[in-house]
Amino acid sequence: KTQNKKQAKSKKNSPGFLLRWFKRLLATMIVLSIPLSLYFLYLDIQIVEKFDGKKWAIPARVYAQPMDLFVGKKLDHKQFLAELNRLGYQKVRTPKLSGTYARNGSKYHLITRTFQFSDGHESSRWLSLVISAGKVVSIKDHSNRSVDLFRLEAPLIASIYPNQQEDRILLDYDHLPEGLVAALLVTEDRDFFSHHGVSPKSISRALLANIKAGKTVQGGSTLTQQLVKNYFLSNERTLLRKINEAFMSLILEWRYSKAEILEAYINEIYLGQDGKRSIHGFGMASYFYFGRPVNELKLPEIALLAGIIKGPSWYGPRKHPDRAKKRRNLVLSLMAQQDLIAPALAKKAQQAALGIHKQKQYQSNRYPAFMQLLRQQLQRDYNAEDLQSEGLKIFTTLRPWIQDHAERSIKKRLASLDKSRGFKQGTLQAAIVVSSRDSGEIQAMVGGRNHLSGEFNRALYAVRPIGSLIKPVVYLTALSQPDKYSLITPILDKAITLKQRDGSFWRPKNYDKKEYGTIPLHEGLSYSHNLSTVRLGLKLKVKKITALMHKMGVKRALADYPSTLLGAVALPPIEVAQFYQTIASGGYYSPLSTVRTVLDADNRPLTRYPLSVDQVVDESAVYLLNWNLQEVVDKGTGKSLKARFGKNIKLAGKTGTTDELRDSWFAGFDDNLVTVAWIGRDDNKPAKLTGASGALKLWGDVMGGTGLQSLQLVQPEDIVNTWVMPKTGELADEHCQGAVLIPFIKSSQPIVQSSCMSANGAQDLMDLVSDWF
Repeated sequence: KTQNKKQAKSKKNSPGFLLRWFKRLLATMIVLSIPLSLYFLYLDIQIVEKFDGKKWAIPARVYAQPMDLFVGKKLDHKQFLAELNRLGYQKVRTPKLSGTYARNGSKYHLITRTFQFSDGHESSRWLSLVISAGKVVSIKDHSNRSVDLFRLEAPLIASIYPNQQEDRILLDYDHLPEGLVAALLVTEDRDFFSHHGVSPKSISRALLANIKAGKTVQGGSTLTQQLVKNYFLSNERTLLRKINEAFMSLILEWRYSKAEILEAYINEIYLGQDGKRSIHGFGMASYFYFGRPVNELKLPEIALLAGIIKGPSWYGPRKHPDRAKKRRNLVLSLMAQQDLIAPALAKKAQQAALGIHKQKQYQSNRYPAFMQLLRQQLQRDYNAEDLQSEGLKIFTTLRPWIQDHAERSIKKRLASLDKSRGFKQGTLQAAIVVSSRDSGEIQAMVGGRNHLSGEFNRALYAVRPIGSLIKPVVYLTALSQPDKYSLITPILDKAITLKQRDGSFWRPKNYDKKEYGTIPLHEGLSYSHNLSTVRLGLKLKVKKITALMHKMGVKRALADYPSTLLGAVALPPIEVAQFYQTIASGGYYSPLSTVRTVLDADNRPLTRYPLSVDQVVDESAVYLLNWNLQEVVDKGTGKSLKARFGKNIKLAGKTGTTDELRDSWFAGFDDNLVTVAWIGRDDNKPAKLTGASGALKLWGDVMGGTGLQSLQLVQPEDIVNTWVMPKTGELADEHCQGAVLIPFIKSSQPIVQSSCMSANGAQDLMDLVSDWF
């Protein structure tokens, strides 16, 4: 046996045996290398295909209207400061960086941000602004030269996210703020610029630290491995996943530069959660936590973002400020230990407050009612994938100041009305639509008192009877026939009984149960008399009135029943706003819109939405109607607005009340805005409110905060103002006691003279007749 063992050992040590063993080993390695090489090739193809292509689905960014500033603009300090806060401007002693401002009494110094507007690029600039007595009185630049006009950057109000609900703002490696890379690497991968994707040194250091602590306190993964895990792989803890992670990290480092890998990491890393929306990358995290771009962050804020990578939920600064601060200070200490910052600077930064912005910026549900309408209008031109992934920039018509004020007004007014009507708080609901009188651009939209809860959007979808809001269309139909009707045409306000199709009888009544006999046409609308309106509408034919409503923008089918004349028509507030928009603009139909311009990711215009105008009603007839709607506010059902805002502010509008006081409406306008307000209950039970006691008050709350502009009606050329006696409708002059000045379309003025006409009255009449011919 001993001899055999010696012989076997001799054979193993012989050159022939070693050669055979080496050949077998080489053959085995070759055999194994083929599938391994193929697997490496497979991983390489995967990496290149994804990394060289579009790395992320970038949400569309939605912007509100920017604040334009010019000398003479109505603006108070509260509104201006709210806008600066909305944009994330920082108050400092002396502005030195973009996005900062200082205030000294009525004077502001600020440095604006560079911004790509829909109509061009604007650079950052230093400005001095003085606000006094509710308006801008001076704007100067750094050279003390007067500035005619400038605008703050457009506020980002929402994003349209991809299906995975990831939100990010891409950053370029070459434009990262000083300190961000240092803070990131000192906490996540100190050897990043020296390893090749996997770092045995980091693994050893982490293993030693974990053994000393008796638990896992440090990971050995490189930054490249983290990127691979987050970008290419899942979070499952298996040996195969770790092997793939290592292989792919080596390939990634071989294929791409350190700068490219670091840029991808900075844009990919998960840094927090906002409801269903996940915050990825330092660009979006900077806005999410601090309300401003990453290049404006200070050292303590940069260190905080780098620190929470380890656990965004555990170190979330809003929920766990103490943990977050401790983690931030550790990052600062590590930076000082590595001589990346001076110890004194680290100590000062550790003493700073977290500085987290109280309100999360750019919540996807900040303005849900407006966003619903915006999506509907965008879907006509863009598919969902484009909106969710191509990084489009959508410039909208929303004015955040008006929107925020409308939201606050609804909450305050409904709380008061619930209490005064004996309802449980939260019983009454409301909706508001505010649009530009000239263009039809939606400035604000609120769908309910709890607008952030994702509740039912009443502004778009609450289809409710509109009551007397329909009456102006009845009177406009009449005034469009100047050969038959004028504002003083006598109409009868007397009880009427109509047999309906089912054999029953309809007996409408005035709200106060009275009858007023023969009255001038304009009083029927001013005092919202039902009986005279029904009689007038029946003469005109209901079908003509509903046809006019369709021309003015109402899309829904309307029944041609007599009850339609008193508002037995159900419409959502948005459609009411549409046909009142046509009235307010002088008979010109402009579709209500939410979008101005769409740019692609490279700031090239894709679609512009120019103003569309179509004259659908004679402007002279609408002028007479709007004069009448001013009378509603001066002395009719809307007269409480005159008492509230004073006789020097001219307004026009109409109240609306439905059966059993279920719905309260008011639609009206000043020289700038058209606003529709609705108040009611979701269960359709009585709200115990008339149009004047509910919606009109809410309308006043909203419009009162927008800087009311007195309505200036532009008089068409064929309108003449004539003195008449209000009761008889006879011609008069300014010297006649009780005479009023009424507008008429030429040739429709009264001819019969009042007995009080001056001696020159006959000559005036002859001149008038001569003018006709």
